[in-house]
Amino acid sequence: MSVTDAEQIDRANASGRTPVVFVHGLWMLASSWDHWLPHFDAAGYAPVALTWPGEAKTVAEARNHPEAIAGKTVGQVADHLADLINTLDRKPALIGHSVGGMLTQILAGRGLSAVSVAIDPAPFRGVLALPMSTLRSLIPMIANPANRKRAKPLTYEQFRYAYANAVGEEEARAIYDRYAVPAPCAPPMQAAMANLNPRTEAKADSRTPQRGPLLIVSGSHDNAVPWALANGAYKRQKRNTSVTEITELHGRDHALTLDSRWKEVADIALAFVQRFV
Repeated sequence: MSVTDAEQIDRANASGRTPVVFVHGLWMLASSWDHWLPHFDAAGYAPVALTWPGEAKTVAEARNHPEAIAGKTVGQVADHLADLINTLDRKPALIGHSVGGMLTQILAGRGLSAVSVAIDPAPFRGVLALPMSTLRSLIPMIANPANRKRAKPLTYEQFRYAYANAVGEEEARAIYDRYAVPAPCAPPMQAAMANLNPRTEAKADSRTPQRGPLLIVSGSHDNAVPWALANGAYKRQKRNTSVTEITELHGRDHALTLDSRWKEVADIALAFVQRFV
């Protein structure tokens, strides 16, 4: 993405429209939302795809310099995003995927969102399930404690299992080649250990009335964040006084925001946002 966070925010503020802030997850850049932005722009919103602190501008740069993102934690990323969101003139809708879905719930719990959609969200403290497929997906990141201060890529075979297991081989390879970059190992370690650490940064205020409406979207074939985790997040959030909903998309995996059927997911998110802002 060639447009900076500040330029996107300035453009959103100048538009007078309700912003929709997109938050990516591990192994991705903000540019992974590029196909979603015109879709929401055409619907009358001001789309903004925010970067993580230290994030490279291009996939090539990210692959060549993983040290720039190494060591970034859930708390650092959440605070960085919160600072950017606070420069918007209007309270935005938030849409996040994977760890970005966890971050979306954290930011909504801070009262920063008018409405939120968490797609295949990584677990936060209180979500008790830890499926074997999730552990297998994260093993490259969490197996070595020294990785906490590192950023690591996935091999294609690892990405195929964790991210793109329900699409064909050709499409999975195309997604990997176009989007996959090294990711900081700290966030998956924090998510995996959240229930053992009462001071973890991987926690969301699920009960505050300032959270606003929330939709959780799950892919039925997601190995990284299977239904048990998405539904666990829903159970934690459903006590909120605001609307809380969950939907499962049959036959979809963790790459459901990127594959050839991405528009189905985008339309579900858009329809939910339109109900409230």
